[in-house]
Amino acid sequence: MQHRPGRAIEPGLRRSSVRPPRETVLGVDVGGTFTDCVRLDDSGMTVHKRPSTPADPSLAVVAGVDVLDGSAEASVAHGTTVATNALLERRGARTAFVATAGFADLLALGRGERSQLYELSPLERPVLVPREMCFEVDERVAADGVVVRALSATSVDRLREAIAERGAEAVAVCLLFSYLYPEHERAVGEALVALPEAPHVSLSIDVLPEVREYERASTTAVNAYVAPVVSRYLRRLERAVAPRPLTVMASHAGTLSPGEAARLPVATVLSGPAAGVSGALALASRAGRDHLVTFDMGGTSTDVALCDGAVPYAATVRIGGLPINREAVDVHTVGAGGGSIARADEGGALRVGPESAGAVPGPASYGLGGRRATVTDANVVLGRLPAGVPLAGGLRLDRRAAADALAEVGSALGLSPVEAALGTIAVVNATMERALRTVSVERGFPPEEFTLVAFGGAGPLHVCELADALGARDALVPAVPGALSAIGLATSPSVTTTSRSVVRAADAPAPDYGQVYRALEDEAREALGGADVDFVERTADLRYRGQSWELTVPWADRGVPLDAFAAAHRRRYGYDRPGEAVEVVTLRIRCGRDTAAPLPGPPPLRTSPATRAQVVLADGSMVPARVLDRWSLAPGERLEGPAVICQEDATTFVAPRWSATVGAYGDLLLSRVG
Repeated sequence: MQHRPGRAIEPGLRRSSVRPPRETVLGVDVGGTFTDCVRLDDSGMTVHKRPSTPADPSLAVVAGVDVLDGSAEASVAHGTTVATNALLERRGARTAFVATAGFADLLALGRGERSQLYELSPLERPVLVPREMCFEVDERVAADGVVVRALSATSVDRLREAIAERGAEAVAVCLLFSYLYPEHERAVGEALVALPEAPHVSLSIDVLPEVREYERASTTAVNAYVAPVVSRYLRRLERAVAPRPLTVMASHAGTLSPGEAARLPVATVLSGPAAGVSGALALASRAGRDHLVTFDMGGTSTDVALCDGAVPYAATVRIGGLPINREAVDVHTVGAGGGSIARADEGGALRVGPESAGAVPGPASYGLGGRRATVTDANVVLGRLPAGVPLAGGLRLDRRAAADALAEVGSALGLSPVEAALGTIAVVNATMERALRTVSVERGFPPEEFTLVAFGGAGPLHVCELADALGARDALVPAVPGALSAIGLATSPSVTTTSRSVVRAADAPAPDYGQVYRALEDEAREALGGADVDFVERTADLRYRGQSWELTVPWADRGVPLDAFAAAHRRRYGYDRPGEAVEVVTLRIRCGRDTAAPLPGPPPLRTSPATRAQVVLADGSMVPARVLDRWSLAPGERLEGPAVICQEDATTFVAPRWSATVGAYGDLLLSRVG
């Protein structure tokens, strides 16, 4: 990831005009390299960027908030990676797992599938809870919700003693078919929170009251595992930003209260990427494009998603190999970013990533102690990232340091620094191209029919080459690409989701689905603080009898939406089955308040003369290119590549045979020439 806007009132700040929001809102997105802060208020948009503080992310958040809001008048919408990092780095709480008698090995067994089908020595299934921390209680509920064996008080007493003896900080409780009969889980939870050293208790009926025991157990275990870490972080952050109200971005592209995020931290594992997709779709739609592939290249990773007119959602995501069945924006992530480290492997091949230089020490060209070559350094050596242009926070890039780092990589491969830089870009582009094809071609969407929206600090540097590789029709670079996720945070509504599995045949005597939906809506309203809501969306998961997976369709007030399901099935699989029995599996509610600020308007212009520089193209040729200040380009202005368009938060490389046209809101529309 490169850099995000800065300049105006203080170094690292920049203002642009904007429609007056309902209130002053700060969006704060924590990335692997930089923490980005955006303020939207009556006077416009102010963007501030600073290095992240990996040891304690809240330090950079609080510092950025104080810079942008010294009078403490704003509300703060925060995108956090705390839950994700705790899960990936296995730094969560000491967690216990409680199951129905006979099912203590549920997490270890999983589905019994072999994900590495042809691997002779496959890796073991990742498990958060060791076997000695898995416990059972004597009870049993049948698949129809009927109690087969009542909960044994004696087994609950033994469980309490074992949990206290083992020193569990968190407990995940997942009993069979509890979503149909929750009383046993509630009783176990009440017994555990009454312990003198009460652990954090996550019940599956609160986290995921849905079918599929393993996914429900895994999601509940993840929630328990990260809850103490996230709760401590949010309490500390809430105190630090007070009296400003704080909200937290969830994986479903809506914000939650700190209390709700602490209760359900598993809902925040894709916090940052969700904000980026939401912001990209909103800004691209305003520019007349709503069929797009988002390309968010930051400092440590690249997140991509396909938006066919709406934010895409996935029923299941995997983080660190663990399934999480909470509604989340459907993004695909690869370890490719501006800080991704280039190296020669044992076989003499050039590798790039997934290891990243991160915020500390950062790329060699930052001059902050980094010595290893990164993608950012490669772009500096190739002239696509000019060394003399000031970036956010007053940072200036050191071309010599970048060349020295690439020379070390090149010496191991028999390449010059420029050749090593070209190889680094080719390898990282190939990684990102595969990711983009995963969300488009592999799902039946031809990339040439979509606009590639590039953001993140490094995305605009690579967008033309990737658009060429994909055959995308055009590309769009938002006005402030390096801070788009933070803008997405500030402009996202407060949202909560609830669900409940019912598993009934659609043609069976109809239960009162409306009653279930009303109960779910009451839960959602309570999570939103009991206030009025601006929208309520009812959906349902349906499947043909005998199928293993469902499709989610809008719920019709007149009854089970069979026509919508058939149409969705035809879209996804190319056929439907008229007359085949359909099952209603899960009912869902999405409920929210439109507390967001409006989208920012165009930035103000300034006079800045163009300069020229030499850039190296993919074929190794060196050509002269214009170097322009992004904010000197007026709406409607068009220029042809090669050109380098600089701003504090990101740099856009317009390749030869591409043109850039400035849109009404400062966006750059990139198109092929000829």
